[in-house]
Formats: sequence, C-alpha cells, structure tokens
Amino acid sequence: MALRSIPYEEENFVDSTKSVWNYSLFDEEEIRNFQNGTNYNLYKLFGSHPLSVLGTEGYYFSVWAPNATYISVVGDFNKWDTGAHPLFVRLDHSGIWEGFIPGIREYENYKYFIIGFEGAQMYKGDPFARHWELRPATSSKTKKIEYKWKDATWMDTRKSHNSLHSPWSIYEVHPGSWMKPNPYDEDSFNSYDQLKGLLVPYVKEMGFTHVEFMPVMEFPFDGSWGYQGCGYFAPTSRFGIPEDFMSLVDVFHEAGIGVILDWVPSHFPNDAHGLYKFDGTHTYEYADMRKGFHPDWNSYIFNYRRGEVRSFLISNARYWFEMYHIDGMRVDAVSSMLRLDYSREEGEWEENEYGGNGNIEAMAFIKNLNEMVYRDFPDVQMIAEEATDWPGVTGLTVAGGLGFGMKWMMGWMHDTLDYFKIDPLYRKDFQNKFSFSMAYYYDENFILPLSHDEVVHGKSPMIYKMPGDEWQKFANLRLLYAYMYTHPGGKLLFMGNEFGQTSEWNYKTELDWNLLRYDPHSKLKSFFKDLNHLYTSHPSFYELQFERAGFEWVDLDHRNECVMAYMRKGKKKKDDLLVIFNMTPVERFDWKIRVHEKTSWKQIFCSDDTKYWGTGRFSDQKIFTEIVDKKNHIAEIKLNLPALSAIVLQ
Repeated sequence: MALRSIPYEEENFVDSTKSVWNYSLFDEEEIRNFQNGTNYNLYKLFGSHPLSVLGTEGYYFSVWAPNATYISVVGDFNKWDTGAHPLFVRLDHSGIWEGFIPGIREYENYKYFIIGFEGAQMYKGDPFARHWELRPATSSKTKKIEYKWKDATWMDTRKSHNSLHSPWSIYEVHPGSWMKPNPYDEDSFNSYDQLKGLLVPYVKEMGFTHVEFMPVMEFPFDGSWGYQGCGYFAPTSRFGIPEDFMSLVDVFHEAGIGVILDWVPSHFPNDAHGLYKFDGTHTYEYADMRKGFHPDWNSYIFNYRRGEVRSFLISNARYWFEMYHIDGMRVDAVSSMLRLDYSREEGEWEENEYGGNGNIEAMAFIKNLNEMVYRDFPDVQMIAEEATDWPGVTGLTVAGGLGFGMKWMMGWMHDTLDYFKIDPLYRKDFQNKFSFSMAYYYDENFILPLSHDEVVHGKSPMIYKMPGDEWQKFANLRLLYAYMYTHPGGKLLFMGNEFGQTSEWNYKTELDWNLLRYDPHSKLKSFFKDLNHLYTSHPSFYELQFERAGFEWVDLDHRNECVMAYMRKGKKKKDDLLVIFNMTPVERFDWKIRVHEKTSWKQIFCSDDTKYWGTGRFSDQKIFTEIVDKKNHIAEIKLNLPALSAIVLQ
C-alpha cells in the first residue's frame, strides 16, 4: 500500500479561512484496506501529525468514530472550547473525522470532544497519540518524533541474535520498580535516560541475551503494571519522551542485547478517556458482552470481527517494530483471545458457528498479525503467552498454526515449581513432574518462564518456594535454575530472582538490592551470571533447542536416589554436554553413569561451588571414565555428586 504521494492541497481546494482547514492524508485504497482489516500503516494516517499546509505550520488530526455526530479538537490551545475547532467528517461513510489546525505547536495537550451515539458527550484521548500527559492527567500530546538511530550494526546482524537457533536468556523487567532514585517514594522513577546507565550495564554484566519490558505503552493505573493500557502508540511518559525510549533501545542494541515488549491486544480498561465506548457505543469492543467483557480483569475485549479494529491492532504492532526497532513481542493473554469460554461458566458464552469454543475471528487476526510481522521483519520473534494446550500455537499458518515463533511453557513452570517445593526426601515419588516436560516439549517452540506472575498475589518469592533451611533453600534454587538453563528451550527470568529476592514483587518500590550485602544473595547473583555464560557459550544448549536431536535422556532409572541425567547435543558431537542432577541433600560417592561415544569427560560447572555459597567439596574433582563395551562404544563415568547439586560435564 502506497501512502499519498501528492499533497492534498495540490489536488484540492483548502479553505484557510476557518479555524480548521479541510485536509486529508487518506485515499480510497487506504480506507478500503482500513475497513477490510489490511491497512497496517494507520499510524502514518491517524492521530496528530505535524504538517506545513500552504506554508503554514500546524497539526493534522484524524480519528475514527463511526457513530459520532460531532467531533472537535479541544485543549489548552483553545481553552477547551468544544466549538472552536470542529473536525470534518468524510462523506464516504468511513467514520473518519479529520482536519488541519494551523498554529498548533508540539507538546500541546489535547483530546477529542465527541458527541456520539444517542447524543452521548465525551472527551477522549487520541487512540493514535504518540505521547501523553503524565498520569493522573489523561490528555494526549502533540509530538513530532525525531530520532537518529545508531544501531545499524545490530539491525544488520540481529537475525543471528534472534534466530530460533540462538540462545534466548530473557530478563523480564518492570522499569518502574527495578530500581528507584528514592526507594521510599512510589512516584520516584528512573527515566529512560537514567536506565541507559543503570539497567543496560546490569543486563550486560549478568549475561542475558534479551530484555523484556512489561508493557510500556501508556497506561493510567500503576497497579495494572501496564496490562490495561489506553495509549497503544506511546511509551509511557512516566520515564520520559518517545525519543528517550528509542535511545534506551539503541543503547541495549549497542550492548548486543535484544529488546522485547509485552503487548496487550486482548483487552483494555473502561477509563473514560480510553477506547471503551469511544463514540458512545461499542466501537473497539464487542457489543455482545459474552464476547466483549473480560470477567477476570473487569476490562473489554477487542472486536476482532471489525476490519478497522484489526487494522488498528496490527498497525500498532508494526509501529513498534518499525519506529522503535524492537526485536520481539510477547503477546499477553492469548488464551483469553482464542477461547470464547475463557473464565466463563456454562451459559455465559456462545459457541462459534461450528459449535466450538474457539474465537474464529481472533484466530484469523492472530494469523494475520504474525504473517505481517514475519513478512516485514523476518529477524524478530513473536512470543505467545498461552496457558492452555491449544494446538499449533507456533505452527506455520499455512499448515493451520497460529504462526508464533515461540510460546511460554506454562506446564513446565507449574510442574517444576511443584517438584521443587517438595521435601527432597519425598521427591522420589514425584519424578514424573521433573521428566514429563519432554513428553510434550516438541509440540511447540517453548520458552521456559519464571515470570512476575509467580512472585505476586501470595505466591511468595522464589527463594521461599524452596524447602529446607537457608543453605538448602539456596542450594535448591541454584539447582532449579541449573535445570531451567540446561533444559531445551528459551529462558525467561523475572527481575530480582537472579539474586534471591526475599519479598514478593511490589510495583510501588524497588527490588531488595540491599540483599547483595549478604553472601547467599551476592553469590547467587554470581551463580546466575556464570550460568548465563555457560548457557550462551555452549552451542549444544541452543543450536538444536527445538529439535529432537538436541536432547537425550541418559538416566531416569534411579528414582529412589533422585539422581537424573540427560545429554544436550549440538550440531557437532564434540559439543555434547552431560548434565547430572542430585535432587536430595545426600552426597553420592563413586556414582556411575553409562554414556555412548565419548570416552573423555571433564567437569565444567557445578552448582555446589563455594563461590556460589555451596560446599565446594567436589568442585575440582577428576572424572574417571572406563570403556565397558568397546563394540557398542559405551563408557562408564564415575564421579561424586554433591548434595542438592547440578553438574555439567564436557
């Protein structure tokens, strides 16, 4: 789709005698695609755009409100006079209102005054605004975004960073509470600019490959953590202006770190200035509340049947990839989009036309979304937060799949946490919780998540999920992380988990950085740093991470001792690694494991090292290997296993 090549004023008469000049950025093709759900460049057309018309500077405004009977732009510039700057409605029944206002400057506060369905009057923020007032104020702001990117090297080579054959160690961050200038003031925030000097070096030091921001799109209520947004096209003004966020992404790229954004195309809140009943009736949301209302979050569900809504959402995704150079999106609450019966009792939902519980319109939207992203940005990833066993989430759309690149492995998360909460003396009866993930692992391309959802709402911080005394809690947590990082798939860890945060996450304050004064926590941080390095420096952990050839169980036959082992394999046999777990606080001496092919092994990692607050008893042990079946190339390894430990042999 080509945007208008000839300025409007060269083909049309512009009446410059009025307060609002007739002007348009649209043509018939763009409107037709908008209505069909296939216009993915709406951010270049809708919203407020600085223009020079007939030699006069100002801003062009356009908004979609098909049930409105009157719309004007109001703001500080006209003392919020609803009659001063009325927009023109297009005569093509598209529901688009537009016009050019001369003299408007950058950073003007504005809203749309709308007289809508049945005479309802409302003041709405701009759905396409690129900048907003700092909450609790709710006005949109005019903004000309100008930024010169410096990440050409990253953009030219990022396919190697974002490939499914590359390591994915993601640090999940809530930027408002990772670290604060004043920990005792919930309204104290580090700016995007300050995060360049604080967060970027930290993520780099810790060895993460990617950072994932919980939603930064403008949102009114801090307690929603960004998951109930009103400003889909604007980084929140809590931390600065759009160019500041661009600069933060730029600096991450300079450090070799990819940037992923949480994105919420599933639902939105009922704030008066937001999308809800935008023109007095259900414009962006389903009118049938069996489909349009989300009972879990008291929010409203996008109407995926409407082409205009699909165009809005897919344009929004494209905007962040194109304008902000992001490397991926983690799409929130996909399950709630797909299932008509999600969190609904019998009688509270209606079957689709085929008698099923799937939202066919949402499925089509998701497929179109992913097809657009991978067509236009082939070196990024789309990640689904999908909590059910919906088939084909990461399958190709041409084969009936939804087309995501990766999916959160919620089953692994639940089973793993359940297993590690068990007293080690009883783990022998629950080995299946440890091993079951590989029974269905190859169904999708999975990321293993230990996210913010696991350390809120009474679920306790990670360290207190672990059983035993203080030493055992930390040993168990190191063991869990070692299992996570040697298991196939990408990894995601929520901030604070890397050093053993001892309080549940609270968005109002910062992480418990003072804990790093104490050995168990500072050494856990060192452990995680080394674990990231182990993971990213050995191709066998990621080259074949989504293929059967990349994993082999070696020993699941010692249930009573809770000792298990598996092989991780790369493209070269010499890169194969053997991972051994001792899940009890009992040391095992002269433990024997039989393996194929390789007859020489050395220990390259041990979670029980003293530098990690372990005992260090077997950190430097020599590994003895004996060929026991020369014909079949079988060797027997003999080594000692520390209590509650993970060992990696090369």
